[in-house]
Amino acid sequence: MMVAGIGCRKGAAHEDILSAIETALEAHGLAVTALTALATATLKRDELGILAAARRLDLPLLVIDDAALGSAAPRTLSHSQASQQAAGTPSVSEASALAAAGEGSSLLGPRIIVGPATCAIATSGAPA
Repeated sequence: MMVAGIGCRKGAAHEDILSAIETALEAHGLAVTALTALATATLKRDELGILAAARRLDLPLLVIDDAALGSAAPRTLSHSQASQQAAGTPSVSEASALAAAGEGSSLLGPRIIVGPATCAIATSGAPA
């Protein structure tokens, strides 16, 4: 399973979200077809840009609850004070990706920031 975790500023456009996903995939030499799902934190579940990006990519959007986000937080590679204050995790995109990819998952690298959006890619290592 390969998951793109998404974080963003309030009101980020779907083009910004898609750009962050594409940039993160390119950084790891991957195509969008490698993705199994997108994931984000509960506080971002109603962000229209994230919802539209998931529809555009025809991928499920997994909404990660606060407990799962908190459990994945120690394994994040990046630290954002804004994310820590708003979501209780150092990186919404990284923690969301890790939690969605499941136990034993790992990040391919730190989150990628493109304008108002962030994306981190995590893999479970198991086939989707």
